Amino acid sequence: MTKTAQILRALGPIDVKSIQRDPMLRWMILLPLLLAAVARWVMPFILGWVGDIFRFDALPYYAPIMGYALVVLTPFLAATVVGFLLLDQRDDGTLTALQVTPMSLNGYLLYRLTSPMLVSIIATIIVLPLSGIVSLDAIYLLLVSVGAAPLAPLLAVTIAVIAQNKVQGFAVMKASGIILLPPMIAYFFQGPAHLLLALVPTYWPAMMLWTAVSGSSTFWFFWFAGIVYQLLLLGLVARRFNTIMGR
Repeated sequence: MTKTAQILRALGPIDVKSIQRDPMLRWMILLPLLLAAVARWVMPFILGWVGDIFRFDALPYYAPIMGYALVVLTPFLAATVVGFLLLDQRDDGTLTALQVTPMSLNGYLLYRLTSPMLVSIIATIIVLPLSGIVSLDAIYLLLVSVGAAPLAPLLAVTIAVIAQNKVQGFAVMKASGIILLPPMIAYFFQGPAHLLLALVPTYWPAMMLWTAVSGSSTFWFFWFAGIVYQLLLLGLVARRFNTIMGR
C-alpha cells in the first residue's frame, strides 16, 4: 500500500466522522448545491421583479457575476470545512500526536492540501452546470474548476494559521470574503487597475471563467499564471503552518 493510500485510509474516516457530528460542517457541504438552485430558479425572478420597479435591467450582468461567485464560493466552502477540521484536530492534539507516528507532518499537510482541491473540482463541475448560468464546454469547465481549486487549501491553511479556535476561524472566514470584491470591480472597470487587482487570488479564477465564456485566447495566460500565483501563495502559507506546528 502506498504512503498516500495509508494517509487516506487513516485520516479519511476521521474526517467523515468529524463532519457528521458537526451540523455546521454538514450544512456547508450541501450549501453549493443550494446556491446553484437559488441562482437558477430564484435570483433571475428577483432581479426581473426589482428591474421592473427601478427601471434597470440587471440581468445582463447577472450571469458573469453570479457565475464568478459560484466558481469562487465553492472552494471557499470546501476550505472552511477543512480549515475547521484543522482547528479541531489541533485542539484535540491530533497534529502533535502525528509527530510521534510514522505519518509525517508533511504527509498530513499534503493530504490537507489536496483533499479540498479535489472536493472543490468535483463540486464546481457539478454546481456550475446545475446553476444554468454559463455555458462551457466540458474541457473548459474542467479547466476553470481546476484553476479555482487552489483557493480551497489556500484559505483552509490560512484559517488554521491565523485562528486559534472555531470562533476565530469563523471570523477569519468572514473577513476573507473581502477578497471576493476586487474581481467584480475588474469586471466593470478596465485599465491599469487590473494590475493591482491581480494581487488578489480570486482575480484569477474570475478572469479564467470570463475569458473561457467569451472564447478569448487570453484564457490560457490567466489559467497558467493564475495557478502558479495561487500555488506560490499556498506554498508560503503552508510553510508558515509547518513552522507553527514544528515548534
